[in-house]
Amino acid sequence: MMTLINGKRLEINSDETDLNLLDFLRERLDLTGAKNGCGIGVCGACTILVEDEPKRACLMKVQDIIGQKVLTIEGMASPDGSLHPLQQAFVDAGAIQCGFCTPGMVLTAHALLLKNPQPTRGQIREALKGNLCRCTGYQQIVDAVITASKHYI
Repeated sequence: MMTLINGKRLEINSDETDLNLLDFLRERLDLTGAKNGCGIGVCGACTILVEDEPKRACLMKVQDIIGQKVLTIEGMASPDGSLHPLQQAFVDAGAIQCGFCTPGMVLTAHALLLKNPQPTRGQIREALKGNLCRCTGYQQIVDAVITASKHYI
């Protein structure tokens, strides 16, 4: 069984299909950007993109991604290690403080910008409402998404 994670084909063994996806990503694939914040799908710290849609990895099984295209925060940067423009906008806007929520915020914003490259501040806030941040107050995050939106047009 195959899937595509961060642009790389991955063979999934049949004995892995019932594993929790977040644990699989973190422990088997060493993709630790998705965090276990709440374990019940309400904080957004474990957000990944499946077919460009934000999904909570803590609520999924490995079988849910078979044959799907998956993007984690590790797949956002360029092969040379330079940050994606959205990631750089988060840095530049001061939208990264403790960093725990950042991967989920970035991926959720990326999904929004792929669908709507010129969102309003209200649309950004609506898209990000399922991702909790205890540090930034969200304004810097919204500013970062607005700044990065020019790269999606």
